[in-house]
Amino acid sequence: MIRKRKNILKVAIDSPAAAGAGTLAKAISKHYNLYYLDTGKIYRFIAYLKLRFPKHFNEKFLKSKIKSLKNKDFNNKSLLSNEVGMLASIIAKKRGIRKLVHSFQLNYAYNPPNKYKGSCLDGRDITYNIIPDADFKFFITANIKTRALRRYKELKKLNKNVTYFSVLKSIKKRDNSDFNRKLSPLKKTKDSLLINTTKLTKRACFLKIKKIIDKKTKINGNI
Repeated sequence: MIRKRKNILKVAIDSPAAAGAGTLAKAISKHYNLYYLDTGKIYRFIAYLKLRFPKHFNEKFLKSKIKSLKNKDFNNKSLLSNEVGMLASIIAKKRGIRKLVHSFQLNYAYNPPNKYKGSCLDGRDITYNIIPDADFKFFITANIKTRALRRYKELKKLNKNVTYFSVLKSIKKRDNSDFNRKLSPLKKTKDSLLINTTKLTKRACFLKIKKIIDKKTKINGNI
């Protein structure tokens, strides 16, 4: 049973790959002092472990790694590779692994350290599977060519040997996997607000979400 802190602000964000959700979630978390988790990076971290330690990769090994998981572990630049991303999408379909990750996510969402006013999680199934009672739910998206270009530029900055078309192909494959998997697929819930970032700057996207949060929290007095 997960212990739940009372009177905290909970923000849930779902999005396809490279839509800008991570950048927005970080900005929101910093502004409102929320405990932030990019849940997709958990699966990328697990995929990285499988590639890095294939002989040691088993349930016991995985449990110990998830138990000791820290935010700094997500800063590993290897987690951004296409190979890790594709394997992460496959791993995310496995019920046993999702069960291990689920409890970690719940604790993150509902029991943030006292120095934080709440939590903000982004991923693929946050709005309906992890924080169904979130105060704010957003579905962040952008057209696929824009998303591919963003990821391509991101990878080139890391000196990765990729082409725009290889990244586009990878994202199309990832989308197909995320939207069509049987277990916790990516989808927009009826109560999630749609934010299309295709033609918006990072600042404009943040201000749009900030306006929504400020309006409701001012009325309800949550912050």
